[in-house]
Amino acid sequence: MQDSISTDKQTRIIKTAWHIFWHLLFWLAMISFFVFLASMNDHLNTRQLLIIFLLYPAINISLFYLNFLIYIPQFLDKKRYWAYAFVILITIIVYGVSKYGVGLLFKDVVLTRMKGQVISFTAYFFSTVFASLIFVFLSTVLKFTTDWFMNERIQRDLENQRLSAELAFLKSQINPHFLFNSLNSIYSLAYQRSETTPEAILKLSEIMRYMLYECNDNKVDLTKELQYLQNYIDLQKIRFGNKAFIDFKVMGDVTNQQIVPLLLIAFIENAFKHGVANDVMTPIKLLINVEECKLHFYIQNKKHTHNRDAIGGIGLTNVQRRLNLLYPGKYTLNIRDEADTYTCELSIIL
Repeated sequence: MQDSISTDKQTRIIKTAWHIFWHLLFWLAMISFFVFLASMNDHLNTRQLLIIFLLYPAINISLFYLNFLIYIPQFLDKKRYWAYAFVILITIIVYGVSKYGVGLLFKDVVLTRMKGQVISFTAYFFSTVFASLIFVFLSTVLKFTTDWFMNERIQRDLENQRLSAELAFLKSQINPHFLFNSLNSIYSLAYQRSETTPEAILKLSEIMRYMLYECNDNKVDLTKELQYLQNYIDLQKIRFGNKAFIDFKVMGDVTNQQIVPLLLIAFIENAFKHGVANDVMTPIKLLINVEECKLHFYIQNKKHTHNRDAIGGIGLTNVQRRLNLLYPGKYTLNIRDEADTYTCELSIIL
């Protein structure tokens, strides 16, 4: 806990340092640019350059940050609009008078025109008001732009955290759901004292090892996911006493491709659970075809005359939600529930 607080504090310090650095760099670049342009004028000496392009910009920059750091957070952000307008008005007047006072100290540089005529207080004051308003405007725009981007980033982070939490919850549902169905199958074998029970347990252990240790990343190699599907099909064949008929084909180049783990298993589970798997004339048809970066998944099974599982399951609902979260706008899912057959077609841009 202490380390986490310390790390957060260091991160904030680093971010603040970077902000200060970029602000300093911007003002130095701006002042240097105007000093360079003014230095090309032979009529201005070093003293005049320092007063006009360093002293007065420093005064205006102080107004910029007074508004940026204090006035906007204290008044505008709290919707105290009239108080903000009043304090800005007073500040601009104070700055105008102060600038004229500085001008009196350097009368020959600031207030004296080319022909020796001295600028009046009124004329000079209103010219400073215009300059002050520009800096107030710029600081306000920067503040609101910065706050907008910050709020957008915060909202984006919160949304990502919400989606991550939801995905973690959806993924946590898969293991118990799968384990429940598989244990039911193995229990059935054990009850029948089948010799294939140890093999089924071994297959289940391989499947669970994959689910527990290799599915922690957002995506896994497609070849590993296909091997996982094959293990599940083998487990089902053992449960049916090798009388489960499934026509499983993989086409295309499946190497160097990645997919979200545990995404396709629900369709296969449903085909075995709700379909007819022991009819050699109507096997479960399963085709996975990869063309470039697009995966086509097709599965069809003959339907039972009645639904053996009246309660239903979370499988397809879970998959559709995960598809919406992980492949938004990158997938199409077509489910056809006909009189005798149930067909699912899924296309994903990997």
